[in-house]
Amino acid sequence: MRFLYLLLFCVTLTILPGFEQPEDKEEVTRIIEVDGDPHFVKRDIERMLPRLEVMAVYDTVFNGIAVKGKPAHLSKLSKIEAIVNQHPVQTYRTMDENLNESVPFLLQENREKRTIPFTGKGVKVGVIDTGLDYTHPDLAANYKGGFDVFDFDDDPMESIEENPTIHGTHVAGVIGANGRMKGIAPDVELYGYRALGPGGFGTSVHVIAAMEEAVKDNMDIINLSLGNDVNGPDWPTSVAVDKAVELGTTVVVAAGNTGPDDWTVGSPATASKAITVGASTPPLKIPVLIDRFAKKEIPLIPMMGSTDWKLDKRYQLVYGGVGDEPIDNAQGKIVVMKRGIVPFTEKAELAEKSGAIALIVYNNEAGEFQGAIDDGSINIPVVAVSEEDGEWLKQQSDSSKTGWVDTEYVDIVDSLAPFSSRGPVTANWSIKPDILAPGVSINSTIPGGYQKLQGTSMAAPHIAGVAALIKEAHPDWQPKDIKTALLSTATPLKNKEGKLLAPTEQGMGKVNVPSAVQPKLQIDPSQLNFGRFNSSYPKKKIRVQIKNTSKSSQKVHFSLPKKKHGLIWDLPKAFTLEPDQSKSIEIGLNVTSVFLDKGLHQGWIRMAVPDQTFDLPYLFMLETSDYPRAMGFEIAVSDFDSSTYDYQFYLPEDADNVKVDLYNPDSLMHERTLFELSDQQKGVIEGELSSHEIGKDGSYIAVITVENEDNHYSYGIPVEINNFH
Repeated sequence: MRFLYLLLFCVTLTILPGFEQPEDKEEVTRIIEVDGDPHFVKRDIERMLPRLEVMAVYDTVFNGIAVKGKPAHLSKLSKIEAIVNQHPVQTYRTMDENLNESVPFLLQENREKRTIPFTGKGVKVGVIDTGLDYTHPDLAANYKGGFDVFDFDDDPMESIEENPTIHGTHVAGVIGANGRMKGIAPDVELYGYRALGPGGFGTSVHVIAAMEEAVKDNMDIINLSLGNDVNGPDWPTSVAVDKAVELGTTVVVAAGNTGPDDWTVGSPATASKAITVGASTPPLKIPVLIDRFAKKEIPLIPMMGSTDWKLDKRYQLVYGGVGDEPIDNAQGKIVVMKRGIVPFTEKAELAEKSGAIALIVYNNEAGEFQGAIDDGSINIPVVAVSEEDGEWLKQQSDSSKTGWVDTEYVDIVDSLAPFSSRGPVTANWSIKPDILAPGVSINSTIPGGYQKLQGTSMAAPHIAGVAALIKEAHPDWQPKDIKTALLSTATPLKNKEGKLLAPTEQGMGKVNVPSAVQPKLQIDPSQLNFGRFNSSYPKKKIRVQIKNTSKSSQKVHFSLPKKKHGLIWDLPKAFTLEPDQSKSIEIGLNVTSVFLDKGLHQGWIRMAVPDQTFDLPYLFMLETSDYPRAMGFEIAVSDFDSSTYDYQFYLPEDADNVKVDLYNPDSLMHERTLFELSDQQKGVIEGELSSHEIGKDGSYIAVITVENEDNHYSYGIPVEINNFH
């Protein structure tokens, strides 16, 4: 029996990832959480179970070990009493264009003169990523060392030959390039920790091991431009992040690229003490398709790896399906294709061979998306548009009279990137991301040169660089002080109508570097997370510490938000803070649930001093909301017994009942119940099924039903069960 593979895609766009089960003779790895000293447990394993290999001991940011061995040998770990829990090895990936624009833009300076007197000198920054090319002329002077947890040596070079990577070098350049290009903090001490191997993939074993190395090397700041899709605060990597912060390291994490829906921030960006970064735009010129007769404007989203869209006249449209058949009459035209079946690069190759001047790929589901093609392989521009806009373009392409479009170029700045993942976080119902930084069209260092990339991966190192500037300016500040300075001084973004974007989209807003380095006031916490309200808890208070770090007295006063039926605020009266004086105040909220809808409620509280205003975001959930009820589902042949199957998933809150039913995808007739559980507490749920309970192979629709009190929530998910013997 080789393996059973189950891959689930939740309708809320949260991915419930599966894994491939190895053969009985293959070795597998598990992260083991232990009670007590993990070094003693390692010694016991080596003495009692010599056929198992202890790959790593975690005693800094996580209390446990990573153990590798054959399933039959791993089953004997149950003999050791100190083992508390076992975690499967999660897969982590990089979160993916003009440093010359984004850095001066953030620093609010011109190109000739750096107006901020700090450069990150003496600050140690660790980049946990795909490694970095420390021979790059813009990075060589600042590179000081690091570690490769893939090859277990002190050479964290990017993968060059097998599935080459560029991500870590790009991230490092944003933080601390100092050559032809300048990073945010061009004098930092850069360290590389290679936790993601060929192709940009790694596991939780590698990520935690890299964090261990970085913390032991006394990094002041760690950047993690990686993540998975589990929206929960208590997965091992999130726990490790919080522990690293407690030990004195500021940890900056990319929010993820699965927006624009809510609840899409994934671990470790869900860690409470992390600085979680979403993506905004630096100054850009965005191409927009125009049809003046139809009064239609369609913004184009460049695919990563594509050449720039530089069309400057009117072109005709032609429809190319999904790119699986030859395209007739495409010479000199813009080809429109639908997303799906054929990879983007192959679509682009077909369009280019057909003589097209450009390719537009539209989404096969609601909303916009971010795509990529193989860099350097295509010579025509390739862009993405939403499903709605794409269907309109397809209709126009059917007519030789109306199927023509012009391109105009629109200046855009400080806009929220559509791909940037949104919060809040399940289980603790808190605001994420914390802050925004440029993450669109960011040009930075890669092995052998420079390249534009986009994603929250590019936004996070901007914040890591700013954190280095703050650390240089205030050497005695702890991670909490640095985070507070960043968040207290951020500038909330507004939409076209002048209304503030939601806190779960932007956190505190766009980073304001000069103010963050020398803040006038520090507000801790800056975000007002009230959690969940119900009839038993209609009133809550949050204690906030406000410190005057300026050289003059500051009179502080609060303004009530716009009146909303069902909300009564209790805000402090005006008070004055002298230089270096702190004051603890309470902000209270009384909720009358009968006047409010169930679900998320969020907004802003205005606080002001004579020459500055501060907008503090608040969030609470009334009773319940539309968050994903189950995440991180995994099921596979047991490591310990090939006749049984282990499953695991994550519940953000307690559930009275959880049931998984399988349906025929063609007839939608019920086939069987896979399993049913009752009285489940929130957190990681584990169990096993027999071969008989798993049943026969095939494609199914799995309906996962979570029941709680009088409510039930069902998710229809395509499932492929392959049980190979």
